Amino acid sequence: MAAFAFNASILLAMVLIPLLYPEALTRMTVPMQMVPPPVPVAEPKPMAQPERAPAAPSEIRAGGIMAPPRIPTQIWVPDTQEPATGTSLIAMVDGPGTGSSMASPDNPFSGHGAMPTFRPPAAVKQHVSSGVMEGMLVNKVLPQYPAIARAVRLGGTVVLAATISRNGTIENLHVVGGPQMLQQAAIDAVKQWRYRPYLLNGEPVEVETTVNVQFTMQ
Repeated sequence: MAAFAFNASILLAMVLIPLLYPEALTRMTVPMQMVPPPVPVAEPKPMAQPERAPAAPSEIRAGGIMAPPRIPTQIWVPDTQEPATGTSLIAMVDGPGTGSSMASPDNPFSGHGAMPTFRPPAAVKQHVSSGVMEGMLVNKVLPQYPAIARAVRLGGTVVLAATISRNGTIENLHVVGGPQMLQQAAIDAVKQWRYRPYLLNGEPVEVETTVNVQFTMQ
């Protein structure tokens, strides 16, 4: 009975003290700090190492070049061609085994292809006026006046187009205009004409020109 009374008095004191002295309750309470839980840290994933492609077998072994294991059978050709600018070179491919370097025993590609040779394009003929070429004439043969044209007293000028070669001879002679009765006589005479070579940059070149052959009755 005494123990019950003692416990009841303690309980009553704990209830009355906060009511009579509120500031005591503040000192009796222990502040609790709310600590947030730690953030879980994700474990780092192992990085996958990239697989390395096997190295291509080298074609250079022991200081020498080895032949490739496979030669392509098709050659890529672009859809559009590049415009040609300036002076171009024409590649001429000779037959297999014709080049000295291709036939060399030290060449690993000997017999597998042809050696291209580059040749310059054909030079464009120069056009020179008839007056300039007339001053370079060294041998002029006069035409024979046709008898029929003389009988009818036909005269006139026959115009011929010709190519003068590098050594001054007449080539590719043809009629441009003039009386038909006089054309053949003019051709027969001009075929025998000779000119001094026409020089371009110190080198003789072919030229195209016109030749005027006059037939006059005397």
